[in-house]
Amino acid sequence: MKKNVLAWGMAALMAASMLSACGSGDSTTTAGATEAGTTAAAEAGTTAAETAAASTDAETTAAAGDKKTFTVGFDAEFPPYGYKDPATGEYTGFDLELAQAVCDLEGWELVKTPISWDAKDMELSSGTIDCIWNGFTMTGLEDAYTWSDPYIDNSQVIVVLADSEVQAQKDLAGKVVGVQKDSSALKALQNPEKAKELADSFDSMQQYADYNTAFMDLEAGAIDAIAVDIGVAKNHMAADEGKFRYLDEILAKEEYAVGFLKGNTELRDTVQKDLDALKADGTIQKLAEKYDVADMLKD
Repeated sequence: MKKNVLAWGMAALMAASMLSACGSGDSTTTAGATEAGTTAAAEAGTTAAETAAASTDAETTAAAGDKKTFTVGFDAEFPPYGYKDPATGEYTGFDLELAQAVCDLEGWELVKTPISWDAKDMELSSGTIDCIWNGFTMTGLEDAYTWSDPYIDNSQVIVVLADSEVQAQKDLAGKVVGVQKDSSALKALQNPEKAKELADSFDSMQQYADYNTAFMDLEAGAIDAIAVDIGVAKNHMAADEGKFRYLDEILAKEEYAVGFLKGNTELRDTVQKDLDALKADGTIQKLAEKYDVADMLKD
């Protein structure tokens, strides 16, 4: 009886020694070590096939955990491109749904990250976000980012109350005009080649962190007008029918595109390939009609 116990103990010791050698990174095995390992596995009640199956399952689980995330930075108060749906509390919009369509094609998980618009460059350069995708103007910034192809032709307009005495841009002399910080409208009003002469006629220019607050102030009479993207203007006019209107004269024209960190051509190329496919299959057109920007799509 003692002899059998001793033999069993020696076999276990050999198996442990073999496992220790494998764990140290030594890839050299002998026929005896292999036989001992097979015997030990059999005594443990595990077949080689079961061991291989378990290894495959582990690899599959690891692969599922490696699903890529695609983090989009956006202004959460910039409808119809990106905003929080008051009915569902979810972030949505033309650009965010388009980003989701790209993720669906790639098998990525979309991470919607609201950002302060004047901090967008810091968010991008720090790696907090993968791109800026939310009514982002490439006009005048062509060399600052790596861009997708432009997909929207946008204009900057002046919005006033429906019953305002302001009928044309010249009537803005001596008025208080609101504009979002670091926005394209602000850049146009500061550009001598665009609308700086008009801005110089204002009594003052009030800068806002977001356009929702600007529209509330316009409705309350705290400001006289807002310089804003036409898509945002249309959205607010539709939400509050008969309350606002915009002037026929255009401040400036521009193009929207997806902005990536300068030099990140690999990610840009992947997203652009998917955008081309989504345009070809009609997805972009359908989303544009849903969000009332179809007339602004680039050919």
